[in-house]
Amino acid sequence: MTGLDAHTVLTRGAFSLDARVEAGSGEVVALLGPNGAGKSSLLRALGGLTPLTAGHVRLGDRVLDDPAAGVRVPTADRRVGVVFQDPLLFPHLDVRDNVAFGPRESGASRREARAVATTWLERTDLLELAARRPAQLSGGQRQRVAIVRALAQEPAMLLLDEPTAALDVSVTAAVRTFLRRHLATFDGVTVIVTHDALDALVLADHVVVVDRGRVSQSGPPREVSERPRSPHVASLMGMNLVRDGATFRTFRPQSVTLYPDKPVSSARNVWAGTVTALVPHGDVVRVQVDGDVRLLADVTHAAVADLGLTDGLPVWASVKATDTLVYDA
Repeated sequence: MTGLDAHTVLTRGAFSLDARVEAGSGEVVALLGPNGAGKSSLLRALGGLTPLTAGHVRLGDRVLDDPAAGVRVPTADRRVGVVFQDPLLFPHLDVRDNVAFGPRESGASRREARAVATTWLERTDLLELAARRPAQLSGGQRQRVAIVRALAQEPAMLLLDEPTAALDVSVTAAVRTFLRRHLATFDGVTVIVTHDALDALVLADHVVVVDRGRVSQSGPPREVSERPRSPHVASLMGMNLVRDGATFRTFRPQSVTLYPDKPVSSARNVWAGTVTALVPHGDVVRVQVDGDVRLLADVTHAAVADLGLTDGLPVWASVKATDTLVYDA
């Protein structure tokens, strides 16, 4: 059984990272956070691409990094597969030989490595692409081939850095489905860097929210989503969070109703604010309202027109008590 126990401490100029990540065999961990939070730095440390300042990385019974003990295993010897946002396929090789690269580097003959690649391409329904060069593939196809190439190395840990960030929305859904299907049968540890809460909710067994180089919250995806511990985490998970003394109240943007005037209601959950952003969000428009309480509201396009919503417009927002979850702060 291969588990991950990592305490990554990095200092690079004014930026510092101090974060712990643990995972059991077969588990998927999502590192969630905004750009610049330290997610990719953490991933690079796990892969041996950036040396630790302090702390450790242990994978199963192997110590991969421990500066205090003078241990730093080179990336090539870590049994780690890495997939970046840019798939970085070898342009001069066809898909089969790209996937065969890992087994070949591990000592397999060319024939043996190509046989392994063929097996993986059959398993992942990509065999029809075997003879194509990367330039002949779509963005989604290139990303799937890169994932299969990493898995064909039989790594103990798979590191995915924003694997869907550069893809169109329709392609992202297909790659996410592909990942969910094939990570379910992967016995090693998977760590995914993402800024998309949906990646975390769909793919991960455990979510680690990183903010300014520190872990601000961690736990199962549903727990982090439904019970965020800070406005930052709530925003990443697409939720609203209001603190009321010793309790938090959380609710979804679609539960927020906007009004041009203060609604006549006895409800406690009524706030005044100003529209500061309107962003298309699927079939609705996500409206950001700033005031004493910062809120996100999902409204229809018709409601945007009816209310005349624009940046700077004063509005009132309300939420039914039955749509909120209350828990201890």
